[in-house]
Amino acid sequence: MWVFERLLPLWARESGADPRLDVVSGDGQFLDAAPRLLAQKQLLHHDQFQLDASAAEEDAPPPTELQEKEQKKPEKRKSVTEATAKPKKKKKIEQKECITPQKKAAEDEPSTKPKRRRKKKTITDVLSSSEPKPGCPSDLQNLLTQHFSDKLSVIEQEDLKLQDSSFLSSNDLTHTISSFLKQVCPKWSKIQKQHTEKRALVLLVVCSSALRAIELIKQMTVFKGEAKAVKLFAKHIKIEEQIKLLQKGVTHIGVGTPGRMSALVEKEGLSLQALKYVVLDWNWRDQKLRRMVDVPEVKLDLMKLLLGGILQRCKEDKVKIGLY
Repeated sequence: MWVFERLLPLWARESGADPRLDVVSGDGQFLDAAPRLLAQKQLLHHDQFQLDASAAEEDAPPPTELQEKEQKKPEKRKSVTEATAKPKKKKKIEQKECITPQKKAAEDEPSTKPKRRRKKKTITDVLSSSEPKPGCPSDLQNLLTQHFSDKLSVIEQEDLKLQDSSFLSSNDLTHTISSFLKQVCPKWSKIQKQHTEKRALVLLVVCSSALRAIELIKQMTVFKGEAKAVKLFAKHIKIEEQIKLLQKGVTHIGVGTPGRMSALVEKEGLSLQALKYVVLDWNWRDQKLRRMVDVPEVKLDLMKLLLGGILQRCKEDKVKIGLY
């Protein structure tokens, strides 16, 4: 308040007015002179400030290129931010229709007709379509060389070759077992009387199964006469029982499978010292039209039996082989 008390006399001197005079406002109210003067001074100061600011703007130098660039930068940022804010429009993928020729479409379609698979030909199919041929010595010789080609050396394979004198006459598919044995063993009655060794046999008939062995024993009753035949197969007969049977008395003929015969030879239950004839049931076929050598297991056992001493006795001209 002390400021106003000092300013009022100064204003009164300049304007010549009395500071104590009351002034009536537009509303009809009386205003004191001091507040009125203060308001006028504030207006004067405000007008002076605006005049100074406008003069400063006129006197200021024009903006440089750098300042213009700086002023434009935020606008660019805004435009970038605005652009990023806008959702990206997904490109519409136009599905192009692929036009293929009708032939290719027909190939791609699954065929309704079922494909026929070719059946593999079995031994039965091959043999049923072909006529049976009687076996000959060359068939056995080829079987030996083929089986031992990768198991023995060249010199050992040459030792396996047999002469024609080592073979009996082959069956022409017209003989029974009795008629065939009578043909190849014309002096059988004399041979069986001279045989007196135990555990040794004069004649071996090799077949593929036990049932076939029983069948052959029944068919050779006419041939054997008083000779004694023994069953040499594994079905229902233990090997120990067969060894005891061979040691008890003199036996002349042995009929059975090659597996049991080779087992008896290994265990020294069967001797080959008195053996003179080996007959292979070569031409007989089972229900599947397989021969003895067409069955892999029987074929292996036969090769083992022949290599176990029979082939060596054939070379010494003590044993002869026949194909029935």
